[in-house]
Amino acid sequence: MAKNVIDFQKILDEINADFPTYQALDKDGKVVNKDLIPDLSDDELVELMTQMVWSRVLDQRSTALNRQGRLGFYAPTAGQEASQLASHFAFEKEDRLFPGYRDVPQLVQHGLPLKEAFLWSRGHVAGNLYPEDLHAMPPQIIIGAQYVQAAGVALGLKKRNSKNVTFVYTGDGGSSQGDFYEAINFAGAYHANAVFYIQNNGFAISTPREKQTAAKTLAQKAAAAGIPGIQVDGMDPLAVYSVSKAAREWASAGNGPVLIETLTYRYGPHTLSGDDPTRYRSKDLDNEWQQKDPLIRMRNYLTEKGLWSEEKEEEVIEKTKEEIKAAIAEADRVPKQKVSDFLKSMYEVQPQSIKEQIAFYEAKESK
Repeated sequence: MAKNVIDFQKILDEINADFPTYQALDKDGKVVNKDLIPDLSDDELVELMTQMVWSRVLDQRSTALNRQGRLGFYAPTAGQEASQLASHFAFEKEDRLFPGYRDVPQLVQHGLPLKEAFLWSRGHVAGNLYPEDLHAMPPQIIIGAQYVQAAGVALGLKKRNSKNVTFVYTGDGGSSQGDFYEAINFAGAYHANAVFYIQNNGFAISTPREKQTAAKTLAQKAAAAGIPGIQVDGMDPLAVYSVSKAAREWASAGNGPVLIETLTYRYGPHTLSGDDPTRYRSKDLDNEWQQKDPLIRMRNYLTEKGLWSEEKEEEVIEKTKEEIKAAIAEADRVPKQKVSDFLKSMYEVQPQSIKEQIAFYEAKESK
């Protein structure tokens, strides 16, 4: 074979060149791409900003509650407000949400009472008892498993000729899981109604994204499944919304799924269960991303339009604090779980050994 007939580097360069980062606002909130500015009303823009501020306050208060011993498992969300809330803003209440464990803000905005979100964090069964009109699953702890669930439900929606879609979130670490590939391949093969999100915050716990894969972008992984993939500035609320809205319309029309990679950052640790981000992230990197803060962008953009003010933001902050205070008080009033109740749920017809254990624990619990 003659030399240089097949240029593998050229092939790779051409693949990598196909995935630019879509952006509408720069880090100062200035418009850099008018085509990506969504057709949202003034009220909708204010509502989106309100939800993002709400999420930042929820993160701050949840962190404090965790340190007080009043919450259990918690994965911080500060920095990912645009990636989470601006994407969710593009979907409908009847669409099916499949969150990961960091995606509690979307779940609450989709209809889960905040009290139940706190109970879920505490490991209480009541935090998983969803009303029928809440089209969502509880946050998935197994990395990437929600992708498979979403793919199956998306096919179900398609077979019912529904115009609704599933939308599902994982992190950059989740895109390295087998479930990720199986789900996008399955949904792609059946042209199912799904929008898949990879929230690329740079680190799968402590593993940098560049050590997880040789792919230049995570969006390009969609090509292997024969579906469109797109990368968006995940700190830019308007770009995230516009890309999400277009993806939903594509999937709803029966064209199959879309994979969206949002370039974002978590300011805090992976979870509050012992992770120390200072061991694998530098202060310079933290500062670089904090200058891209999604709240700063949106605040500047809306202030220039005369839609936002310091007073308005303070109102939202105080209202959110009161909402959180009331919700945690409600959660505190829910009866504590009993071992006997767990045992009663194990079998429809209880064997003798379980009956004996129930009697044993009921006696202890009655003291």
